[in-house]
This record gives sequence, structure tokens and C-alpha cells, in this order.
Amino acid sequence: MISAETDAAGSVAPMATMSMNKVIHGAFRRDLQRFVDALRSFREGDTARAAQLGKAWDNFDAQLTDHHEGEHAIAWPAMTSIGVPSALLATFDEEHERMAQALASAGAAMATFRASATAADAKAALAAMETLQSVAVAHLDHEEQETEAVYLQHADGPEIKAMGKQFAKVSPAKGGTFFAWVTDGATPEEMAALTESVPKPVLTIISAIFGRRYRREVAPTWR
Repeated sequence: MISAETDAAGSVAPMATMSMNKVIHGAFRRDLQRFVDALRSFREGDTARAAQLGKAWDNFDAQLTDHHEGEHAIAWPAMTSIGVPSALLATFDEEHERMAQALASAGAAMATFRASATAADAKAALAAMETLQSVAVAHLDHEEQETEAVYLQHADGPEIKAMGKQFAKVSPAKGGTFFAWVTDGATPEEMAALTESVPKPVLTIISAIFGRRYRREVAPTWR
């Protein structure tokens, strides 16, 4: 996802062709499909697996909630400043609300399944997860269709750079968990785009030191 263009001096400079926003969306899509696959194959009474999926759900729920609350508070003002229509952002917020409702329903179903580890509750959790997947992916697709080109066009502009700095204002533990999660299963193209925003040595250190809990408690769920 990194192309090259020649500048006036004749040197070749890399140009990102995937935004950080799309990289994060890729992680949401991966996890949603992982949950669907895991719930479809769940075996009655496997309490250890139910608990493991419950921990993975806690992380997913937190990541999705943080992402969309952050978009409303940080990304939308930046997008408005570079000309994205407020009506479109209002539509995104309506989609976020539908997604929040589906997230809450899936969370309730996952809590029941986590406690019981029954096949019936796994089936109910699967149905709720498939609804969430449908609602979420529809929104992610729509948002990317409308904004991906804008993000890339203004990637080096002050508005998007300031937005990135705002999103980066989190604790090391939260940042480490985020990067460990977003890189877990990322494609080579997503990793290339990610390291355009975060230097690889920094990414490695943050994930290694502060992403240990994710790697210990969540990542094994998907192995």
C-alpha cells in the first residue's frame, strides 16, 4: 500500500495509499469474522473457550467504542475543517448509533454465553454477532468510500497531523494494547501503511512492552 512518486529534485518519496483509519477498520473486520467463526465451531460445555472468547470480546468492545467516540470528538472536527460536509458526518453518527445498539446486543449475548458455555447460548451469541458484523461492515465500507480519498489527499496537512496527535494522547498501556491488537493479523499492506504513521522501532517497542497483556490474554484466542 505504499507507492512512490518523484519530487522536483528527482528523488523518489513514498506515498501512503491507505489511511490509518482504514488500517483500524481492517482490525475490526478481522475480529468480527473471528468471532463468527469461533461461535459457529463452539463445542457445548467448553468453559475455557467461552472465557477466552469473553476476554477477546472485552477488548473488541473497548476498541470499537473508543474508535467511534474518538471519531465524533476528534476526527469529525478535523474532517469538517478540510471540507467534508456536516450532513455526511451526521449520517455517520446515525450509523454509529445503530452500531452501538448492535454492539450492546452482542455484548449482552456474549455475557450470557460466557457464563453458561452452552451451545444454545453460543448460537444466540452468533446471531447477535452476525447482526453486528452486518451493521458494522456496512458503516465501515460507507465511511471508507466517502472519506478514504480525503484522508490520503490531506495526509500531510496540518489538520490531519493535528488529529493524529490528538488520537495519540493515551496512556502507554492503552496505546500498547491498541497497537498489539491492530497489528494482530494485519496484512502486509496494512503494516506498511501503519509504519508510515508510526516508525517501526517505536511500534515494536510499544507493542512489546505495553501490549503484553493483549498478547497474553487475547491473541491466543485466534491461534
